[in-house]
Amino acid sequence: MSLSRAITLAPLATGSDAAFLALRLGTGAFLVWGVWDNITSAEHMATFAGFLRQHGFPAPEILAAFDVWLQFAIGVLFILGLGTRWAGLACAANFVIAIVMVDHLQGWRGAFGSQCLVGIGLVLATHGPGRFSVDDRL
Repeated sequence: MSLSRAITLAPLATGSDAAFLALRLGTGAFLVWGVWDNITSAEHMATFAGFLRQHGFPAPEILAAFDVWLQFAIGVLFILGLGTRWAGLACAANFVIAIVMVDHLQGWRGAFGSQCLVGIGLVLATHGPGRFSVDDRL
């Protein structure tokens, strides 16, 4: 291996499709898991609506349901690798709003999860899902 290839680790690029699959599966599962309690429990959804009301979101009952189902859809789309670029944009936008409205109050460390989801959304929006995806089959 040449010094240049050793420094840049160019051979690792052959694993990029597997890395994108792992990123999509992990992030998608996290998003689905994160909202599942709100989907399956009216009480949890009402608590989330109260949280949104407390932080000044308009129409919190409507927005709570919209946000929960949006995150669920993004998660499923990431897992499948379907509409991945659109899902990535939606993910990034959703979590920018979370940072602006709520997470900035928690400082850098408290907002880090949302910052990561913005970054992941942007990476998937710009790079796509990789070869192991429904998008690639289409």
